[in-house]
Order: sequence, then structure tokens, then C-alpha cells
Amino acid sequence: MSDRHDRLDYLTQVLATLFPGPGDAWREYTLLPHRLVPRRLAPRAPHHRLLGPAVRVPVGEDCVERYLCRVLGREVRVTVHVRPARRANRKPVLEVHGAGGFTAFVKIGDTARVRDLVRHEAAVLRLLAELPTEVVVAPRVLHHGSWRGMEVLVLSALPVPRPRRAPAPALVTAAVREISALVTPSHPDGWAWHGDFAPWNIAPGRDGRLLVWDWERFGVGVPRGFDALHHLFHRTLRRAGPARAAQACLGRAPRLLAPFGIAPGTARDTAARYLVTLADRHRRDGHEPFGS
Repeated sequence: MSDRHDRLDYLTQVLATLFPGPGDAWREYTLLPHRLVPRRLAPRAPHHRLLGPAVRVPVGEDCVERYLCRVLGREVRVTVHVRPARRANRKPVLEVHGAGGFTAFVKIGDTARVRDLVRHEAAVLRLLAELPTEVVVAPRVLHHGSWRGMEVLVLSALPVPRPRRAPAPALVTAAVREISALVTPSHPDGWAWHGDFAPWNIAPGRDGRLLVWDWERFGVGVPRGFDALHHLFHRTLRRAGPARAAQACLGRAPRLLAPFGIAPGTARDTAARYLVTLADRHRRDGHEPFGS
């Protein structure tokens, strides 16, 4: 099945879950940027007629949009992300738009595995809100609740500059160092990692700090430098494939992890442990796109 058809099939499931019909009202939506390249489903605007036919969605009192209006205390409209990957932790993600424009992201935990991840991220972000950070900026929890048996997490939208640019290596290193030193009640000596410190989850802010989102994989008790290796692996994966990305982690680990005080031999061992940890995560998620 093509990526387009996979996305549209999943979108059909998401709409049935979040906008159960029949509703007492309907609204027209548009697939953006185009129905042949579906990435978002947004409320239809007049100029959208050039992009293809409308998608009619029921928006009665039982839909997620009305729930968000109630918990946020104001009228909002939602845009639905059309998700690509076939993986166990795929989840509905929404954008919330109010009178002032785009204001929040929403994650919906609609399976047992994803409900756990959403609850975990809510707890992590509440913890981060209590910890002093100089380099890293994380979203704030605006609402965390249950709707129709699903976890709903509403997060503040971080002010990502446009056009978006890659952060300087020194800023990435500083952020990894700060995250690894975060103190938690269960691990007062730090040694933490973000868990998904990939290029698409970070961006430099206008104030010189690093904006970091998607904290659902945050964990403690790992070797220092896991986030730096994760960032390198996924940057390399995009252009060179999984085998070369793994080789890059092993080959470049001594230089990459030197700023964290890790000796070359230990650095290679750390890279090997990171790769095993990532492989185990994908196995537990039921997602094996990288091969053996």
C-alpha cells in the first residue's frame, strides 16, 4: 500500500474515533497541502476549492472539538495531522486554533500503549515545569484528561521561528548535557535522556535556547550521551539508511561524546548500548523498519 493510501486509511479511523456521527452539524475540511499529498486535514477555506473536494466531518456535541472547547473555556477549531508511520505508538495529533490563531497541540491516547505514553509525557512535562533549565524550553501542559476512554493531552505551542533552521552543534550539546543532568525524585543524580532527541523534535528559539517537544520517551538511568547519539543516528538515517546510520554512531561516538567526558573506548560501548536500546524499543512497539 502506498504512503498516501496508508495515511488516508488511518485518517478514516481517526475521524470515526474523534468525530463520531451522526452529528447534529457538519463541517467541511480540506486535505492539505493536496489530496494527493495528505499531511493535514484543516477546516475548509474559500481558496481550498482549488485543492480538491471537501471532506465532510460531523461536529456534534460528542466530537473531540466540542470537548476541547469545554476544557479550554473558549471556541476553538482543530486541524488533524494525517499520520504516516505504521507503528504501535501512532496516535491522533491535533492542532488547536482559536481567535488568536494556532495555540496548542493535542495528543490522543487511543490504545493501551499510547495511553501510557501520553500519561508519561504529561507527568514528565509537569516535572520539567518545576525544574530550572537554562538551555531547554519544553511545552506546558494546558490540560490532561480523559475523553471517551482516551487520554487527552493539550500542550502549549512552542514559538518555532519561521523559516525553521537547524540548531548549532554547540546548542545541541548544551541541551543534551542539561537534560542528562536533570534531577528526578527516583534518580537524584541525573543521568536522564529525552528519549527521542531527533532533528524534527527540536528547534532553536529566538532567545538562543533550544525548543524541545515530544517528551513521551523521557527516561532515566541511561549512560550519558544517548540523546546525542539519537540525534546523530536520525540525521544520518534520513540520507544514508539504517546500516550506515548505525555505523556512524559507532564510528563517530568517541568524538561525539568527548564533550560529555566519555573516554573513546567507553564511547563505543555507549553507542552499542544505544543501538540495542533503540532496537528493543522498536521491537516492543511492534515496529521493525530498520531490519536486523
